[in-house]
Amino acid sequence: MPRLSEVIAALEKLWPAERAESWDAVGTVVGDPDQQVSRVLFAVDPVQEIVDEAVKLDADLLITHHPLYLRGTTTVAAGHFKGRVVHTLIKHDIALHVAHTNADTADPGVSDALAGALDLRIVGPLVPDATDPAGRRGLGRICALDHPLTVAEFAARAAKLLPATAQGIRTAGDSGATIRTVAVSGGSGDGLFDQVRAAGVDAYLTADLRHHPVSEARAETPLALFDAAHWATEWPWCELAAAQLDEISDRHGWGLRVHVSDTVTDPWTTHHPSTTPSSPSHRSPGAPN
Repeated sequence: MPRLSEVIAALEKLWPAERAESWDAVGTVVGDPDQQVSRVLFAVDPVQEIVDEAVKLDADLLITHHPLYLRGTTTVAAGHFKGRVVHTLIKHDIALHVAHTNADTADPGVSDALAGALDLRIVGPLVPDATDPAGRRGLGRICALDHPLTVAEFAARAAKLLPATAQGIRTAGDSGATIRTVAVSGGSGDGLFDQVRAAGVDAYLTADLRHHPVSEARAETPLALFDAAHWATEWPWCELAAAQLDEISDRHGWGLRVHVSDTVTDPWTTHHPSTTPSSPSHRSPGAPN
């Protein structure tokens, strides 16, 4: 069995820490470099539910996309939920390693996995990494459909192919408009509208789209928008990353057992009221809100 330091060295070749954004917190959070690793679990979020799953699985290493401590802290006391995560990991000799924005821009990375899940053909990065001479790394991906679809058909396809969440897929645009090219970006993506418009694509699928950026984008362009749950757009990376580690394990003869958590850690749920509230236009002038 390999030592943790050997596995981490291999992961660093896939997702070098120096390629993470300056504000990010990636790398090994918990773990003894000399401990042996035989079983690995991949997940999006380092939350207690996932850590408990790692304990039950008897994993030695948990690899997550989202950081545990994105901002500084002064305590890891178990009375705080993040401190409780740390205590559980240490108590059960489970290491935690994070690959976040360094996995977003990798080749292949988070958006490659998202495009693959949607059965899209990748043309190139949406925001190319200027340090990559091959022009393959970068944020987001520009993709093409093998056969044109309407906005409604593509929304149905995304809902079917991405992991199910309470949110589903929200759309903005003419449901009958034709889509031939799509930009995708795993995770929060409404900060990339300028690059999406410059790419000249027919549609954009990402997560965490906000009211004002969407309203402005729709006013300026016929671009169709698809808003999926943040977790759902990043979970496919776990399967991609697990396959990459499997290949490394086979090459080195490590015999690692690699797993992907299918626990839905998207925090949103839906509420269906028993009665439908009247719209503002149906309220009487001066009626209380």
